[in-house]
Amino acid sequence: MRLFAPTIEVSAHCDLPCGVYDPAQARIEAESVKAVIAKALDSDDPDFRTRAVIIKEQRSNLVKEHLWVLWTDYFKPPHFEKYPQLHTLVNEATKLAGASGTKGTLDLEVADKLLAKIDEIAEIFWATKKA
Repeated sequence: MRLFAPTIEVSAHCDLPCGVYDPAQARIEAESVKAVIAKALDSDDPDFRTRAVIIKEQRSNLVKEHLWVLWTDYFKPPHFEKYPQLHTLVNEATKLAGASGTKGTLDLEVADKLLAKIDEIAEIFWATKKA
């Protein structure tokens, strides 16, 4: 009887239809990076600063991972066609979270630039969700 049962066709944008894509995850980590930088700059305790730098580097990596998941799993060719700046935005944002960005510096201005790039990506993301 199972052989003759009706089938249901389903589709997903990736191999695991999780539905949890959201640039807010990258933003939360970037906000954490900025807060840790501020605390590190306010402290004279070398042990505290060392811990802060380690946490900042870990959170910077998480920012990159969240952005890469959006870039590689969520955004599709039609998104890149409609928003040709998207590849550049993701590249710039991940670099701002990388070794030459928040991972490698205690510069609050760099953290602010990272947050601004994430906001630009989020704007595009939410526009694609409305489409």
